[in-house]
Amino acid sequence: MHSRKPFFIFVALLFISGISASIYRSVEHNVPFFPGKQVQSWSVEAKVMFNGTSKPAEASLSLPQDPAFDVLAENATSAGYGLNISEGEDRRAVWSIREASGRQSLYYRVTLVPTGQLKVDADEEPVTPEPFLWQVTERGAAEQIINQVWERSASNISYAQQLMDVINDSNQSQNLALLLSVNSRTQLFVQMLQSKGVPAKLVSGLMLEDQRRRQQLNPYVQVYQDGEWILFDVENNKQGRPDNLVLWQHNGMSVLDVIGGSNSQVNFSMLKETRSALATSIDMMMNTDSLDFSLYQLPLEEQSTFKGILLIPIGVLVVVFLRVIIGIKTSGTFMPVLIALAFIQTTLLTGLIGFLLIVAFGLMIRSYLSQLNLLLISRISAVIIVVIFIIGLFTLISYKLGLSEGLTITFFPMIILAWTIERMSILWEEEGPKSVFMSGGGSLFVATLAYLAMSNSWIQHWVFNFLGIHLVILAMVLVMGQYTGYRLTELKRFKPLAEDK
Repeated sequence: MHSRKPFFIFVALLFISGISASIYRSVEHNVPFFPGKQVQSWSVEAKVMFNGTSKPAEASLSLPQDPAFDVLAENATSAGYGLNISEGEDRRAVWSIREASGRQSLYYRVTLVPTGQLKVDADEEPVTPEPFLWQVTERGAAEQIINQVWERSASNISYAQQLMDVINDSNQSQNLALLLSVNSRTQLFVQMLQSKGVPAKLVSGLMLEDQRRRQQLNPYVQVYQDGEWILFDVENNKQGRPDNLVLWQHNGMSVLDVIGGSNSQVNFSMLKETRSALATSIDMMMNTDSLDFSLYQLPLEEQSTFKGILLIPIGVLVVVFLRVIIGIKTSGTFMPVLIALAFIQTTLLTGLIGFLLIVAFGLMIRSYLSQLNLLLISRISAVIIVVIFIIGLFTLISYKLGLSEGLTITFFPMIILAWTIERMSILWEEEGPKSVFMSGGGSLFVATLAYLAMSNSWIQHWVFNFLGIHLVILAMVLVMGQYTGYRLTELKRFKPLAEDK
């Protein structure tokens, strides 16, 4: 007996591969599983200003590199200036000009999309910092506070937490008041961490708030522990990172450098926007050159064609299920799929009416042609011509009556309709009108269900954006192809047996 084990292994591989490919596409490229999903993005504009000194000038602005936000689009413009955006660990926009006179304004705009990745992992183990060298007047006060806090801690983070609480304590000791008179809270926090060899670094962050203007970067501190940089907002006595904070500069470099100018400053304006999640993921793939193996790389006309073609496996799946498992008879194996495709263009009601009218008139003409004793090829050719004539006549009548829905009847597959009329005519002659109505009604029923499945917005989204779904459909078709049991419509034959009991 032939083993079916290799077959089921193959089907399982198809199913797993399809699901895995779809999950990978969703996770790696952020393609949403459900259509219509919206995501929030932030449009941030940095305005650099300085006074020119009638000499060559160069302004260098640090650009954001934060795993919590993806850069969807960015541009930097200022009339008369040359511009260069340097890539690498420290991304910067550099404007340059031969002569800058008066007040200068330079602009950088970026669209940021949150990734949800708030955790900042360290690329490598940081070097233990050298102990901070305190001024003679500050050393004793600092060491006393540091030693007291160190004794109450058990790790880098607990030491940082205790230290931040002490610095922000409303009941300041004389030692703390002395230190804060010459240092900011954030600077003092970092210095005390480094004094105990705790890796810590100053970073600059921008708090994103909708419709805010002229905002400044705020100082934060990252403290290292167990391969992760933990964020501390010392000024507000908070640990952890809010999801609307973008780290603008975290490499220890300056945010803004200006050569050939004075009184330089940078401020930020921001706006919260709502975007389509699918459009955002496509733009991100284009930015990272990940679109090479996507259908979105094709021209729009070809994309539209494929959106229709990729719906056919859904219709095929419906037909296989209804014919193999349910046992519904149709006129032609996959004729309902083609009719369902036409319904997508014509809408369901218009398509049903048009199909019934064409087939009804076609059967009347075919009954006359059968009396002429034509050869099969001539008879089919004549039916095709008649179908074209009927479609043209109905289209013209619809136009004259102002029924725009009737104009879409031209989307019906004419050759398939001609063969359908031929089969129904032969079936009428051999088995009578009942068989014709059964097979014709079954075809319309299957076509209607296939249309409902193929026109579903979720299914249209899945089959075009997740090509792995087609492997799952193939696996399901292969499994149903192995079914050799009774169709559900055949079970009525056993009803008398059940009644006898």
